[in-house]
Amino acid sequence: QHALNSGVRRYHVAPVLCQRAKVAMSHFEPNEYINYEKLEKNINIVRKRLDRPLTLSEKIVYGHLDDPAKQEIERGKTYLRLRPDRVAMQDATAQMAMLQFISSGLPKVAVPSTIHCDHLIEAQAGGEKDLQRAKDINQEVYNFLSTAGAKYGVGFWKPGSGIIHQIILENYSYPGVMLIGTDSHTPNGGGLGGICIGVGGADAVDVMAGIPWELKCPKVIGVKLTGKLSGWTSPKDVILKVAGILTVKGGTGAIIEYHGPGVDSISCTGMATICNMGAEIGATTSIFPYNDRMKKYLGKTGRADIAALADEFKQHLVPDSGCQYDQVIEINLSELKPHINGPFTPDLAHPVSDIGAVAEKEGWPVDIRVGLIGSCTNSSYEDMGRSAAVAKQALAHGLKCKSKFTITPGSEQIRATIERDGYAKILREVGGLVLANACGPCIGQWDRKDIKKGEKNTIVTSYNRNFTGRNDANPETHAFVTSPEIVTALSIAGTLKFNPETDYLTGADGKKFKLEAPDADELPKLEFDPGQDTYQYPPKDGSGQHVDVSPTSQRLQLLEPFDKWDGKDLEDMLILIKVKGKCTTDHISAAGPWLKFRGHLDNISNNLLIGAINIENGKANSVRNALTQEFGPVPDTARYYKKMGVKWAVVGDENYGEGSSREHAALEPRHLGGRVIITKSFARIHETNLKKQGLLPLTFADPADYNKIHPVDKLSIVGLKDFAPGKPLKCIIKHPNGSQETIMLNHTFNESQIEWFQAGSALNRMKELQQKSS
Repeated sequence: QHALNSGVRRYHVAPVLCQRAKVAMSHFEPNEYINYEKLEKNINIVRKRLDRPLTLSEKIVYGHLDDPAKQEIERGKTYLRLRPDRVAMQDATAQMAMLQFISSGLPKVAVPSTIHCDHLIEAQAGGEKDLQRAKDINQEVYNFLSTAGAKYGVGFWKPGSGIIHQIILENYSYPGVMLIGTDSHTPNGGGLGGICIGVGGADAVDVMAGIPWELKCPKVIGVKLTGKLSGWTSPKDVILKVAGILTVKGGTGAIIEYHGPGVDSISCTGMATICNMGAEIGATTSIFPYNDRMKKYLGKTGRADIAALADEFKQHLVPDSGCQYDQVIEINLSELKPHINGPFTPDLAHPVSDIGAVAEKEGWPVDIRVGLIGSCTNSSYEDMGRSAAVAKQALAHGLKCKSKFTITPGSEQIRATIERDGYAKILREVGGLVLANACGPCIGQWDRKDIKKGEKNTIVTSYNRNFTGRNDANPETHAFVTSPEIVTALSIAGTLKFNPETDYLTGADGKKFKLEAPDADELPKLEFDPGQDTYQYPPKDGSGQHVDVSPTSQRLQLLEPFDKWDGKDLEDMLILIKVKGKCTTDHISAAGPWLKFRGHLDNISNNLLIGAINIENGKANSVRNALTQEFGPVPDTARYYKKMGVKWAVVGDENYGEGSSREHAALEPRHLGGRVIITKSFARIHETNLKKQGLLPLTFADPADYNKIHPVDKLSIVGLKDFAPGKPLKCIIKHPNGSQETIMLNHTFNESQIEWFQAGSALNRMKELQQKSS
């Protein structure tokens, strides 16, 4: 730009700069441009300061720093102030995010933002019927999101558009972008070389308000891929293997960066699959370096101009030679075998060849009741093609699925294209039911009829999570996650004891045959069929748009500000529950039928911690009321304490709050009077969400101190008047017999996060700053 202004070499420089300046971030925002020049400038500033080669993750993260010249940078320690390029929200979390944005009083979002209607469609009878039913049932919520989007400048993807992460990959992710999304599987966009991070709604509000977004400087775990994928081994097997190595908390506080010669054997959508399920190991996000597979996908999705621009800046979209990782894992793709993980946790990894014997040994049901393919993790054109290739072989021998079988297209574009190209027809003929373009059973939106609750059974899915009761609210459903082609093969065989690499099936003619490894195009030979137009552009001026929130609504509720800290220590708090073992956000704030209350804080608070196991009696949703000594549901007990003006705390185990990004798991305890959550460790997103809502997430300095606290004790947190970054807090435990002991608690608050606590919430603090500014 300086060259243009000064006239220096104008003839030669101007066309290049003009070309770069006018590449839009997406077709839907023609006036919002990719700014690789700023990314390059920031990277150069930071590289000069750090004086070392940078990983790809560092380039993109540091390339989005608010102040690259002065920002303190230390992996795993300092908090970064960042300027993401855009925001994406799915409908279940967008409700609370937009309610918070409305509360901020701002007239319009500061960065390109979108809402995606994918979570509220229940799988029941099939795509069209389920979609129409969802539109009828959720009309009030869809109208709220549509009008709020129009008023505040947010693009709106209508129900039936598809799953948020597939839509982002098709339209919004690009190499070098920094995108935050109110869903934990936002890292899916790393398959196109972007830093895409799952957050809570309050974080999204910060970015939409134009406030720098804070993220603890991530460590970087390198996964070096060698060899080449072939046969039955798929991209899903890479992340299933990594999950088995790192476990559900091994990636916490880190970005997983894939590199090495094996990367080029994976399709762009395959890379997205791997990044997507990085959420299951607690990673901040995952990413692949820009390559020709991404360029090919960008071209096929109508974004060749972005690919051309990325080619010019490619040195900033790959890691520097000699860069250092905090940990390195190496996987030889040529030796990697098909995997299947579960049940009840996504890091319990097994080779498919072993799962039948392991299941029999453990007493898991080997007969498969339902096979389900699709989800945001595996619903690409390639996924559907490989599954259809397996199904086609079975049909040729007169076989259909022995198990029930469902298919979830990732987007309207995928649905329309697999219908045109015959994949959907093949999958129906083998016995499949094509569901709506939505999340469906993956998030518990499944009206399952083939079993009774409490009936022990097995399902296999190409989804990402398999926590207890997640898919169908049945705690006895043993859910296993694997690739779509393995799901299809196992559904045809009907048993976990079938290994498609070695075992034979018997055709309708009585002859034995073996399934050949599936082969399918990664992208359609013709152009994608976009299907129906399901996008609503926000008007240029939405100030006159009215947003309806009825005061009598059972689905939506305007937010009231949380109370400020009173300046005193938190004394004699009761313990609402001491949680035993795994406690995910599904345990804290269940999904499924509760999704309909995601816009109504008081109503959804009736599911607070109903899935968590109480260490006192080994039961879910049964805790002692310390004031009446009666046992009752967790939400009822919390409401009673709130009514009596008594503050309370929760005590948790390892990796508390793993799983979804849903901030309701933080809003609900705050709404019902909770003040402190004390655990051995937290999952990243949940810890941030708790801070945003004015709660104190604290960890035991000595994890063994978890055993010192009993559900009947009272807790006091002292030292809050001197609350400071890095300074531990004291916790006084008062036992019923009159004795007491003191333990130390750590925290990860920085100065601005302490201000959130003191103001009562991050939103309260934002309003305080706005008032000072005006």
